Amino acid sequence: MAPLVVLIVSYILFWLTNRYLLNRKLSNSFMGRVALALMLLMTGSAHFFKTDVMVQSMPDGIPYKPELVYFTGILELLAAVGLVIDSTARFTGIALIVFFVCVLPANIAGSLKRVALGGMENGPVYLYFRIPLQVFFIGWVYFFGVRRK
Repeated sequence: MAPLVVLIVSYILFWLTNRYLLNRKLSNSFMGRVALALMLLMTGSAHFFKTDVMVQSMPDGIPYKPELVYFTGILELLAAVGLVIDSTARFTGIALIVFFVCVLPANIAGSLKRVALGGMENGPVYLYFRIPLQVFFIGWVYFFGVRRK
């Protein structure tokens, strides 16, 4: 829930600032990408502070779980940077869509295991929120990062 709040609130703050203080100098695409970058900075950094819990949420049978958690955290931090650079935003957006699809199994596994992270402790009912949220994130990336209008 916190990532969604960061995404929406930061976008609204950028939009209001752009409209009332910056005389609409920022594009809608840029504001959406920066809001997403802020969310990714938060979620990516969590991979380094909540590694043990994130390892628990991963499906069984995956090797090198802590290393994979660190790697995905680095990917999220790099994506945050790539989104705000105009020349890399589209490629980063496409890569993020693939990334969001690839990490969904960890969210599903975490909810089935009731891992104490971001609502997964509520069990499978969490997926009624998380799967649409993942689709929303993918749509956000497409609209602001890939489509860029």
